[in-house]
Amino acid sequence: MNEWYTLGVVGLVIVGVVFAIVRFRINPVIALAVGAAAIGLLTGLGPVDTVTTMTRGFGDVMMEAGLLIAWGVLIGAMLNEMGAITRLVDGLLRMFGKRGVPYALGLSFATYLQTIFVDVMIVIAAPLARRIAPRLGRNGTGIMGVVFAVSLETGIVLMVPGFAAVALAGLLGVPLGVMLIGGLVVVVPTVILTIMLMTIAFRLGFWNPEKDEKAIVEEPTKEDAADGSTDTAPSASSPRIDRTRTGTVRTALGGVPHGYTAVAERTEREQPLLLLFAPMLTALLLIAAQAVLTVLAIEVPAMQFIGNPVIALLFAVIATGMIGRRAVGTQRIEKSLVKGFQDGGQIFVLTGVGGSLAAVISEGDLGAILQGYFQATTFAPLLVVWVMAAVLHIAVGSVTLSAITAAGVIAPVATSLGLDPLLIALAAGAGALFCVHVTSNTFWLLQSFLGQSVRGALKTVTVGVSLASVIALAMTLVLAVFL
Repeated sequence: MNEWYTLGVVGLVIVGVVFAIVRFRINPVIALAVGAAAIGLLTGLGPVDTVTTMTRGFGDVMMEAGLLIAWGVLIGAMLNEMGAITRLVDGLLRMFGKRGVPYALGLSFATYLQTIFVDVMIVIAAPLARRIAPRLGRNGTGIMGVVFAVSLETGIVLMVPGFAAVALAGLLGVPLGVMLIGGLVVVVPTVILTIMLMTIAFRLGFWNPEKDEKAIVEEPTKEDAADGSTDTAPSASSPRIDRTRTGTVRTALGGVPHGYTAVAERTEREQPLLLLFAPMLTALLLIAAQAVLTVLAIEVPAMQFIGNPVIALLFAVIATGMIGRRAVGTQRIEKSLVKGFQDGGQIFVLTGVGGSLAAVISEGDLGAILQGYFQATTFAPLLVVWVMAAVLHIAVGSVTLSAITAAGVIAPVATSLGLDPLLIALAAGAGALFCVHVTSNTFWLLQSFLGQSVRGALKTVTVGVSLASVIALAMTLVLAVFL
């Protein structure tokens, strides 16, 4: 089959998928599935083989990543229910002070807190961010906006246990421990450099509080009254969620949010913060330790079992559940698990369909065609992956979808080029961060919950995360020299 025909079919189908999602609001899962089927049929794969390949691709990816995503979702749901994130942010502020807390908070969000869904994290931590912002000076709201946007979005696609990072690892066959270490190498400098550069830009006049912030006021808390600070609040449609001195979760209006019963309030017992996070942190350490042993070619049977990501995170789920039952009661933990599965449903299907698309592409001759156009170097293909993911994200507004799609297109040629799949995953994730704008739900959440105007959100979210995208690409290219 003519190579230009094959390239044209794949290109047009991907453009068609993007157009269907953006213009006609077709669900990304359905659009990707139809696109995968179209590529198979139009490139001569045939009806039967197209369906078989799509099914196999879905199953292969879910076999690699399905349980891992499930465990991460459940851990995040339980930590959310126990109020662990709220307490963590308060603790970071006390420990690192106003100058250090943006970096401490950013690295926390981008690394070990990635089991929490972004939307949930923003809702939980935004009131605390509004308490911190005035203490950072005139540019405080802008700095906190960058911290939230950059760390949360970067962690999703580059850092295990972020669900997109896990999905990319499963799609490309990257061991989760290797993805964890590689992501850490890229994420840490990316978050630190981005926050530092954006803070400098704000201090040089890039941030204008009069135009970049919303003029909304919230009654100060008792803690704020003690230190003289004030808060900015979300709109009336976004009620503040905070904790009283007894640990009871309440809204800004004084009521108990949906899912928090009076019985649960009476039985709640506050546990040490380190204890709440201990299972997840232990699991991540076990995974990383086994990855190091694998690289060193050292076989320790016990570590091969408990350091396996599926087993390590399963133990973390069980241990977190046991701690949660003691902290907030069995009923609330069970409800949080049900809610976690509900929130994670589309992530499961999207990950699997991304695998279907990659399988259909790899089954044809696109791999051989692309191989002929790429030079035998790791840099050119990585730039192509980054650009493809960036363009998809600008059009669709989904970090996860654009990263998975870009990685799925390039994955078939990775082996033939001698390109490490880890680098493809990191380049796709970095590209998917470029230009988070008005098509993204996260953009509007950060705009409204952090007290920013649309102009302000364009600076903190769009410019800030785009800068992180470029820095992450640079870090990936540096890593490519050593792999």
